Amino acid sequence: FFISNLLRSITATLTPVLTSEFDLTAGNLGLLAGGYFLGFSLMQIPAGLLLDKHGPKKVVAYLLLIALVSTISFAFAKSFTGLLISRFFIGVGVAACLMGPLTGYRVWFEDKYQQRANSWMLMVASFGFVISTLPVQILLPVIGWRFIFLLISILILLSIILILVFAPSWNTNIHNQRIHK
Repeated sequence: FFISNLLRSITATLTPVLTSEFDLTAGNLGLLAGGYFLGFSLMQIPAGLLLDKHGPKKVVAYLLLIALVSTISFAFAKSFTGLLISRFFIGVGVAACLMGPLTGYRVWFEDKYQQRANSWMLMVASFGFVISTLPVQILLPVIGWRFIFLLISILILLSIILILVFAPSWNTNIHNQRIHK
């Protein structure tokens, strides 16, 4: 969810650079922001169904692969169309980053620990918004926006690896028992 929030808000910080490099209008910038949200929102029902059926480990990891490829694609985009398509698929790729952990917490943690787990997740996720501002502005003249997106790609890859290694596997029977409890 940290990465989702970072990618969600980073284009606001990059607006001057993207506007200059791609000669973007206010409408183009709005479409870039909207492209993320369109991809994200279109995936909510399918992601929810997939999370219930296959569990957060698989669903979040596979969707993050889409985010990984899309973030790299955004870094190498040569046109507004490339940026927009990449933003759409970034939104698709991070669509389960909120509900994935929440779905897992229902099964992985006892009821008394769920509120704490949710709070920690939301706190860490909020740092995504923070990192997308001043730290990005500081890095921008040093390494450029394209390399910032490549660094985010590395974070996504590390997240996928950590999810696959450490997240518990999904047991449909336990999940169904917790829901019908």
